[in-house]
Amino acid sequence: MNAGALNDPFALRALFQPLRVVDVCDAMDGMGYFGTGLMSPEVRPLWPGMRFWGPALTVRCVPANRPMWKLDTTEDIVNAHGIWFREVGTIGFDDLIRPGHVIVTDTGGSGEVGFWGSCNCLGVVARGAAGIVTDGYCRDTAELALQRTPICSRARGRTIIPGRIEVAEVQTRIGCGGVQVRPGDMVGCDDDGVIVVPHEIAADVARHARAILLADMRARRALYGQLGMKPDETVDYETVEAYFREVDHGSV
Repeated sequence: MNAGALNDPFALRALFQPLRVVDVCDAMDGMGYFGTGLMSPEVRPLWPGMRFWGPALTVRCVPANRPMWKLDTTEDIVNAHGIWFREVGTIGFDDLIRPGHVIVTDTGGSGEVGFWGSCNCLGVVARGAAGIVTDGYCRDTAELALQRTPICSRARGRTIIPGRIEVAEVQTRIGCGGVQVRPGDMVGCDDDGVIVVPHEIAADVARHARAILLADMRARRALYGQLGMKPDETVDYETVEAYFREVDHGSV
């Protein structure tokens, strides 16, 4: 990967794909960034086995300061979001999504509200988003798990947006899960939680984390042999080494 690519967060994403959150955490600790970027353990993947990495697209929300009004017909109730947005307005970000983006949402301390649900999550995935992170709630959680939609949230919710939450800004510096997130910072998750890597150090972090991962895979592979365990993908260091060779030569 050439020097120019190392400054492109979307190109850098390839360096992170095989990495575990713990590898990145260990690398940042070794570089003196102790605990930096570690989101609250409450912000977690919705279903087991989820993993994604990508540059942040940030969304800052605030609690609504007016209630939703009573709607008179079933048709209006079905279209409550459209009615609310026409009256109150909203700031969209669909057109900002690039393939690989991770959408990070600061909910501004809003109460229970399903800002993210099974339909709008699929919409941003269809536009190329690699994942979604929110320090608030998500709803329709059975459907999200069935769809294998890549979302990390603090809690599961039931309610809808109108009268509860509004988008205030997009692509700005935010706080989410107790850490700072800026557009282009690298965001990743797996079963251990969510971490944010400042863009300025992302290339070095990836380099160190790669060595940490491969050392761990080799050590565990040897222990598999001692214990008579059948090797699995978590100790297949040859495949990971081959992947990184392709990345280094610009083939990925």
